[in-house]
Amino acid sequence: MTSVSPPTLPLADGAMSIGSFTDPVVVDPDPPLLAALAAAYRDAAPAAVAPDLDALRTAAQDDDDPLSQATDLPTLTVLARGSVVDALADRFHPASRLAALAETSVWDLRTLAEAQPNVVLAGQSDGCVLVAAAEGRDGDGERGPWCRICGDATLRSRYSGLVADAEAIQIRTPSRHRLYGALRDRCGSTVADEAVGLLDAGADWDSAEALDRGEARVRTYVAGARRGALDRALRRACEDAGLGSSATFTRIKRDLLDADLLETESVSQPVGRPRQRLVARGALADASSSSATLAALRKRDL
Repeated sequence: MTSVSPPTLPLADGAMSIGSFTDPVVVDPDPPLLAALAAAYRDAAPAAVAPDLDALRTAAQDDDDPLSQATDLPTLTVLARGSVVDALADRFHPASRLAALAETSVWDLRTLAEAQPNVVLAGQSDGCVLVAAAEGRDGDGERGPWCRICGDATLRSRYSGLVADAEAIQIRTPSRHRLYGALRDRCGSTVADEAVGLLDAGADWDSAEALDRGEARVRTYVAGARRGALDRALRRACEDAGLGSSATFTRIKRDLLDADLLETESVSQPVGRPRQRLVARGALADASSSSATLAALRKRDL
């Protein structure tokens, strides 16, 4: 197993190891700070939190627990307002990182009902208030520096009640490992590989124009169509992963049929009714790359 490095938060005067706090909790982070914390864990264990295609293939072929690497990371309780989480989770790739951290229980992500006077990062014997530095805050905010002020050993205990009463936040996007594994198990590695290629194509993963959940569903279904997946198997895989319901993919299928980018063929079975295989057609069948596939979808406003 590949070793992991300690997750660190960038500060104006250096970096702070999250693992230096015992039983750490972060209270009321804004979207840039939440993104920076997620990035710290991603950088510490990329093969678990944000695996590339090679890492996904390796984990599947070795039959290892693909998220086990993340269990060596310090567990972090995150008490955040719903709007702050939504600022990350409405984009597919940032949401998939949050999902990976939540699926391994490395992050205990909980809802904060009301904004707090200060942003706090605290452990059992140490704690501080975090204030964003005036300089270095870019528009997307993932890597801005913060200042640590007001060291206080009692901060963690002040928020114990809030943490205990807060409800868990469910991320409605699967981790990359979860989605890849479900597609591979139901539809085969060719479909799973195609889906990852389409999901990763295009705009920067963290930009405001990055892939959202709805677009991710379309691209995943299109990957199955381009590789001749059985319709039922593809739907079940997406449901298993938590990407969307069967009704959601019924609408996607109908849109692709109406756009003349998809057809189905009957596949007889030894027992039971014939299955329907998805077959790409038109520009979707002719596309020779991920970019060409996306261009075909954009041309039909899909």
